[in-house]
Parts: sequence; C-alpha cells; structure tokens
Amino acid sequence: MKYFGTDGFRGQANGSLTAIHAFRVGRFLGRYYSRGKRARIVVGKDTRLSSYTFEYAFAAGATASGADVYLLHVTTTPSVAYVVRTENMDCGVMISASHNLFADNGIKLFGGDGEKLSEDVLQQVEDYLDGGTLPLATGADIGRTVDYVAGRNRYLAYLLSLPKTSLRGLRVGLDCANGSAWALAKTVFDALGAQVYLIGASPDGTNINAGCGSTKPAALAELVRLHSLDVGFAFDGDADRCICVDEMGGIVDGDGILYVCARHMKERGELGEGGVVTTIVSNLALARALERSGIVVTHVQVGDKYVAEEMAARGAILGGEPSGHIVFRKYAGTGDGILTAIMISEIMLERKSPLSCLLRGYKPYPQRRSDVPCKNAAQTLQQEGVRRAVERAERLSGGRVVVRPSGTEPVLRILAECEDESAASDAVGIIERAVVSAEEAL
Repeated sequence: MKYFGTDGFRGQANGSLTAIHAFRVGRFLGRYYSRGKRARIVVGKDTRLSSYTFEYAFAAGATASGADVYLLHVTTTPSVAYVVRTENMDCGVMISASHNLFADNGIKLFGGDGEKLSEDVLQQVEDYLDGGTLPLATGADIGRTVDYVAGRNRYLAYLLSLPKTSLRGLRVGLDCANGSAWALAKTVFDALGAQVYLIGASPDGTNINAGCGSTKPAALAELVRLHSLDVGFAFDGDADRCICVDEMGGIVDGDGILYVCARHMKERGELGEGGVVTTIVSNLALARALERSGIVVTHVQVGDKYVAEEMAARGAILGGEPSGHIVFRKYAGTGDGILTAIMISEIMLERKSPLSCLLRGYKPYPQRRSDVPCKNAAQTLQQEGVRRAVERAERLSGGRVVVRPSGTEPVLRILAECEDESAASDAVGIIERAVVSAEEAL
C-alpha cells in the first residue's frame, strides 16, 4: 500500500503525514460508517506535540461527514481497541507513531471488532486520499465530538479485573516512555497493590521515547538494580509493547516473555492446541525451547496484525513479536503492554519465582540487527549487489539472515543470527555495506 504499512499510516508530522491527511481519513471513515445511521468513532492519542493537530484534524473530517467522534484524549492503543470492541463503536483511531521519536506521528485504525482495520477498507481509504470526493453532511446530519474519558476509565477497570491475586509486596519499576502509559500504568499497579518506582513519566510533547521506553530499556535496568526491584516493565509510546527487566537487570524481550507465558499456560492447561504464533525474526532458540515442552510454534511475517490474524485462524490464544507486542487473545485482540506486565507479575507471584528463574531452559542465540536508511527499501533489496551480499553473509555466518523493508519506517532491516556472535556481526556488516552502495547507485 502507498500510505498504510504494517502498523498504520506513519511519517514525519506535517511532512509525509500532514493534518490534511488526517482530515481526509476522517472524512472517508465518517462517511463510510455513517451509511444509514450516525457513525460512532472513538479516538485516542499519545503525548507527542503533533498529536493534538492530528486528533482535531481527524475529528473535523469525521464530523463533517456526519459521524460522532468520542475523544479518549491521551490514552493507549489497546484502550482504543477495547473501547471499540465493548462500547458498540464502528471504528477506532489511535494517533501515535508508537516507538518513533516525537517528530513522527501516525494514524492507526481499528474495525468494530477491536482489531486492525481490514486491507479492503484501508485500500478504499488510500483511494480517497489520492483524490476521491465525498459529499459533506449538512444540517442536523453534521456530527459532534464527545468527551469520552469514561471509556478510558472502563478500560482501566477491565485491566484491574483480570488478576486473580493482589500484587501486594511486589516491587515494580515502570518506564512509561514519556508516552501514553505515563499515568495509566502507575494507576493500575498502585491499585493492584504493587510498590511502584516510575521513570519516563514526565511527557512534554517532545521527549516521548527519548532515551527511554521499550527500545531503550537501559535506564529501567539501572533503576531495577539501584533499588533492588523484583521486576521492571518498559512500554513504548502508545503502550502496545512491553519489554521486561529481571531482578538482576537483565533485559527480557518479547521472545522471553512468550517463553515464560507459554510454559506457564501449558502447565495450567490453558494454552490450547493452537500453540504460539510469532514472527520470522523471533529467535530460533525460542521455537526449539518451546517445542521441547511440547508447544507448537508458528511463524508469520513481521507485524502484530499478521500475528493476530494467524492466531485467529489457528485458534491460538498466545502470540507476539520480539519487540514486545504480546497478544493474549483471551483478553484482547491486539498487543497490550500493561496487560503483558500484569500477566508476567501474576506468573512470578503464582510460581513464587523471580523472572530470571522462569527463563531457565531458554538461551537465545546471538543476534545482530541494523536499520539502514533507504529511499526505496524494497527496490534496494532487489539490487544484485545486495542479493549477493545476503547470500555471502548466510554462507559465512552459517546461521540465519533476514533482510526486509520496514513496514513503518524508510529503512531496510537486517538481522543475522548464529551461535557465533562475531560471525553475526560480520554478516550484518557485509549487508550494510552492500545496501549503502546500492542506495548511492540508485
């Protein structure tokens, strides 16, 4: 698609993604869902400066097409998905660029089932963005905006209803990335009885994900070590991701989280026959470790929406990505960082075990990753020099190499994985140099 990638329409705020785009997306969805009725669309946003611009631009477009727009204000992506699913909304919109820095923004869309909007509807949105026309609502058919903080509060109540036990006595570090979780996460863990230590909770519109959050968990690891905490949880800008830190300051990514949750659920008879769904960049050691426990692992292309789709097709109730998108399908149809943190906390208490011990039996193979900026990543990947470099890197490393265009940024993502850490680094370097040369030649 031209505008929508694996996680919405994302780009530099008022650069490749403008307020006009947001207005026109609102115009289309407001009209699309208002056929024969008054549509109800719920909108949330993260803390970045431009989110106000895009929130109001979308609302203007949707109301001009005859829809009522329910504003959750600063909230998390999973809360938008929850409200859509439980409050009889037609559509949900989250204004966020997830883990990107503040200069970027994005528009994520959800259908009435609380899951990512279908490719068919997204294509219709794109067609309209490229020059379509729609009539404006007039008179009493013009929509309105509704302050809907109550929807966010119901989501919080839902999270609080899930744990079977109190978290009293658990010392927890939270890194909210100066983003959507900055107030919600502490509220949840305070209410559940945990003793909370907080960082990344002073958003100013420009510091979202800056040196903090799920992509930069070093500050949280230091917090855990400094205060001898039991566990730490780092969220991204819209809190649909969670990365953990164990009691010794070790980083536990989405693969580690899946390992802990899958084995626990298997032992309790809760995992079902669908096994675990993850992506092609998941560490191969995860699949081998889970298979030793009798758990089937299915791999799909990168993107939490593909994970969710495969989970639905297989009847799986657990899936996710190394980035920390973890889907507990019994409770939600999309990744939810705060929910993931609750699940891990509850498992630790139920098993009376620190997180590091729950990871025994899983040792990830060394991986090296690199993101190389590309004007046209898909085209660059097809260049003969790049293809030869990938083949050479695979031969020399003796392991696994994955090179793919990002679905959210103008970069080519490189992953090398093998038992020899230096060989993985060498493999990435070979491909990086070939990509840079190919970019210069285009």
